[in-house]
Amino acid sequence: MQTLKKLLYFLSPQEQKHAGLLLLMILIMALIDVLGIASIMPFMAVITNPSLIQTNYILNTMFQASSVIGVKTNQEFIFMFGFLVFIFLIFSISFKALTVYIQLRFIQMREYSISKRLLETYLHQPYSWFLNQNSANIGKSILSETGIFLGQSLGPMLTLLTQSTITIIIFTLLLLIDLKLTVLIAFIFIGTYVLIYNLFRRYLSRKGKERLIANEFRFKSISEAFGASKEVKLGGLEKIFINRYSKPAKIYAKNQASSQIIGLLPRYFIEATTFGGMLLLTLYIISTTGDFVNSIPIISVYAFAGYRLLPSIQQIYQSSTALKFSNSVIDKLYNDLKELKINIGNENKDILSFNKSITLNHIHYDYPNSSRTALKDINMIIPAKTTVGLIGTTGCGKTTTVDIILGLLSAQKGTLEVDDKVITKKNTRAWQQSIGYVPQQIYLSDDTIANNIAFGIDPKDISQQSIERAAKLANLHDFVINELQNQYQTVVGERGIRLSGGQRQRIGIARALYHKPKVIILDEATSALDIKTEEVVMSAINKLSKNITVILIAHRLDTVKNCDIIFKLDKGQLIAQGTFDELINGAKI
Repeated sequence: MQTLKKLLYFLSPQEQKHAGLLLLMILIMALIDVLGIASIMPFMAVITNPSLIQTNYILNTMFQASSVIGVKTNQEFIFMFGFLVFIFLIFSISFKALTVYIQLRFIQMREYSISKRLLETYLHQPYSWFLNQNSANIGKSILSETGIFLGQSLGPMLTLLTQSTITIIIFTLLLLIDLKLTVLIAFIFIGTYVLIYNLFRRYLSRKGKERLIANEFRFKSISEAFGASKEVKLGGLEKIFINRYSKPAKIYAKNQASSQIIGLLPRYFIEATTFGGMLLLTLYIISTTGDFVNSIPIISVYAFAGYRLLPSIQQIYQSSTALKFSNSVIDKLYNDLKELKINIGNENKDILSFNKSITLNHIHYDYPNSSRTALKDINMIIPAKTTVGLIGTTGCGKTTTVDIILGLLSAQKGTLEVDDKVITKKNTRAWQQSIGYVPQQIYLSDDTIANNIAFGIDPKDISQQSIERAAKLANLHDFVINELQNQYQTVVGERGIRLSGGQRQRIGIARALYHKPKVIILDEATSALDIKTEEVVMSAINKLSKNITVILIAHRLDTVKNCDIIFKLDKGQLIAQGTFDELINGAKI
């Protein structure tokens, strides 16, 4: 029952209604199935004893009514009756096929909706959440575990409900025919499955957890191997990464196989006993009815019911083992969706006005699970339309300060203010609309230069004029026009592998300038450029400062020598600020 509640949590209210309609169709299918089985008994009785047409009230009434369509003899009535039974069975199979189609479509569409919901949940987490996550594990949950969840959890649960309904109704019919015999059959068939399930359920649960962990390592090893392809080839590390993938992949495959084998075990035992069971069943029915002819209708019903029950009970057992095996997947995705909240309803997405200054007031920040203070009592005023530099050694707090300004991190103490307006969760998005950001490592998709500059924008909405304007400012335009055959339609390869580091960096700068930001932040953005190109780009950036605010992060003081204000940080504290000349001469705050 707890598993069912968790599975329902994955469905939206509308999807739960669709699931309810599907269960109604399943119930109707089960009733039709039983009526099809029940119709065999009177038909076989009429074949073996045609006199029943006159002696049985229901059959006689049907015979009299059929005279309207020209049925006059017993033989014609038997033929008509058999035809009706056949039509009903065809209708039963057709309805069943329709129900199975709707069930399969429902399950497959849930792979779309649940994976989309997971993606939405993950993407709307705060930036600090991503600092403790592995992108391969996130991708695994969305692309792999969702499929496994549907194939071994939601699908089996629907199958379990379907086949349980059919089994209960068929056994109810058989109980009405012969109570003792049906109880005996149920004890043998169902008892076998229950016994084997109880023997293996803990084993399945343990193997399911091992499979989940192995799948994480599979995705991680693949991501690392191809994410560092240059280092792998240079160091001759192919065998190491193949071995790193092989071990979890083997565990994954073995555990998947174990689950499937355990799911099939009882089937062979039941099939082995079915043939002998049918012989004993026949002898038992003959002994209770008195002769073979009178026992044929009952034998036919039990044979047809057995033909229908065997697959149903087997599917109930397989679904139960699959659910037990996939408990760890259900818990993982359930916890992610339940615990990770999405809060986007109150965000103001209008561009926040910025005309005076950015102010950091007594900012304190500590990273989760870290004993070291990242920022301690940071106070800064960054006037609009100026160029500002942040310098300091690695780990001094430069990037954390910028992440606070970007609205990616929220200070534990202190406030970030823009034009005297405090930045909160409600207006963070509005503030970010004014910012262009250039990281040290530029992410480039395997797409054209134009689409990489206008990253995230639908191709039909891209402005070529804006692309060229941004590219010129980033000193990229001449290279694209003169050296690339397809110019802005040149495909750069995965992560820009066909470009140099400087070219990738300039695409990143052009991307930041595409939306005409009021503030542009460059996080070591010129570090991959040669001295000549850096001078050209910095000259363009310095010209920009007449119209926008520029914030530069750098290790070298020379990089920020033309900045209006330079802030120097050390061990999370602001230790000096002033112009280039003032810092060179040792002036303090």
